[in-house]
Amino acid sequence: MGELSAWTGFAAVQATEELEIELLLEAVYQRFGFDFRGYARPRLRERLLAVLQARGLATISSLQERVLHEAGAAQDVLRALAVPKAELFDLPEDTRRLRAALGDSLRPTALPKVWLAEPAGVAEAWTLAILLAEEKLYGRTEVFATVASDELLFDARNASLPVAQLAQSQPLYEASGGSGRLADYFEVSSGEARLLPRLRERITWAQYSLVTDASFNEFHGIVCRRALPDFGPVLRQRVLRLFRDSLSLFGVLGLDRELGPADAGVMDYQPLFAEGAWYKRVR
Repeated sequence: MGELSAWTGFAAVQATEELEIELLLEAVYQRFGFDFRGYARPRLRERLLAVLQARGLATISSLQERVLHEAGAAQDVLRALAVPKAELFDLPEDTRRLRAALGDSLRPTALPKVWLAEPAGVAEAWTLAILLAEEKLYGRTEVFATVASDELLFDARNASLPVAQLAQSQPLYEASGGSGRLADYFEVSSGEARLLPRLRERITWAQYSLVTDASFNEFHGIVCRRALPDFGPVLRQRVLRLFRDSLSLFGVLGLDRELGPADAGVMDYQPLFAEGAWYKRVR
């Protein structure tokens, strides 16, 4: 009887917490216009609980109160629910596939456009820039890197990396197919490194919501390896349809995992490799 009572109590607490999360997400949407309601709950809950711990709060409801009434609280939530930042070339095998996929796809195109949707911080965008430069494609390629909020946009436009990360990422860069010195692509000042201006200027950073916004251009390559795992099933299909509508014929799509039979647009793609979720649109 005691075990049943304990389980019932746990279930009630869990149900209350789930309700609190729903109310918080609705408040964020109604007050600030950012829609996380279609996100997968396990990952979202984990990140919200981390915000609670960092702020010394006991409940999601107390966090909601601060989001609505305390300056800076909403920004903390937005950053917590954003794609976690990564290091340069942190996925070398996947980046090797990206190098091959984009190289083959973009060379026949006079002025190719690549969309990096919800990157894992500035390092993922700079990884792409270096890769395109080494493939002799960067001078005529425009990269659009989009993030969900103005706060993240400000962070990206003003970002730098600790100079020590260049040495740490050198082996990953080499494993991805790089053959030079990673540090040669950066300028260093006061212990911080920034991508060379001639490479940074080809990246257009913009605020854009995968959740609510419509297709805004036609692209020859779309890469979204980091944000999709956060999305629930309905939102994921919405974004896959968006990518299908935004990708040119014979363009390349890079995702977090392989497409399934029920995924939006699956019949329009051809896999590029035996492993990894890289596709070419063929119809």
